[in-house]
Amino acid sequence: MVYSKRLQDRIVDWLIAAFLLALGISTLLPLVNTLAISLSERAAVSGGMVKLWPVGFNLTAYDYILKDVKFWRAFGISVLRVVLGGLLNFGLAILTAFPLSRSEKAFPGRTVFVWLFVFGMILNVGIVPWYLTIAGYGLIDSIWALVLPGAVPIWNVIILMNFFRNIPKELDEAARIDGANPWQLLWHIYLPTSLPALATITLFSIVGHWNSFFDGLILMNNPDNYPLQTYIQQLVIADRPILHGGQAQLMAKLSNATLNAAKLFVAMIPILMIYPFLQRYFVRGIMLGAVKE
Repeated sequence: MVYSKRLQDRIVDWLIAAFLLALGISTLLPLVNTLAISLSERAAVSGGMVKLWPVGFNLTAYDYILKDVKFWRAFGISVLRVVLGGLLNFGLAILTAFPLSRSEKAFPGRTVFVWLFVFGMILNVGIVPWYLTIAGYGLIDSIWALVLPGAVPIWNVIILMNFFRNIPKELDEAARIDGANPWQLLWHIYLPTSLPALATITLFSIVGHWNSFFDGLILMNNPDNYPLQTYIQQLVIADRPILHGGQAQLMAKLSNATLNAAKLFVAMIPILMIYPFLQRYFVRGIMLGAVKE
């Protein structure tokens, strides 16, 4: 039997779709406005004339940023942080989640460890003990100060642990009958069937490391060691010449507002390039990783 929706149901569906479309467009408007500001001249931005379209189109703000050597140094530090931090987060989350996903019989004390991780995620000791601990290990002003304190992301561990617990036990039992040890179970059974969860925690780690700026501000005494987000938070128009030729006209088109808008877009480009490749796994990984305790 073919089911046909009533007119009222279709109208409701159309209204919901229209509402979601309008909501989606409304979330893009601030982004479009920021882009327009980054491409507009100083007078138009100061006068509040820029809405959704650039006024006095120019790329001066982007020239200012991209020709700044310190910007590229900070960019490289952030890339290194994402690589090191992402690999640590990925590896340690897997090695922590796999044993915690086992039954209490297979891993005695498993429940105690799970609750310890949950308490660790909820409780916050504060900035001062956090800073003193990092300083006590001599990590201040090094890339490891940005990577090691968050090496085991508890939320990622919980998502991956619950995903592992949803994998059919028959696969586990069949592999054990064939003589597979725990490492073989993890490598040949659990990881290949957990791509959505792995993509989800990878995206969380990349975005978290890339967008973090506060720890760089606190843990880096030398501005040359700032990651990108910390650097662009401090970036303002200096009184030194940045561009060659026609300096007066170029500076007349540039303000801190246009510079701030431009740096936001430059900083988000790497994430926009990575997200489409992981997005299809994202929702599935979140939903399946939240089914069990």
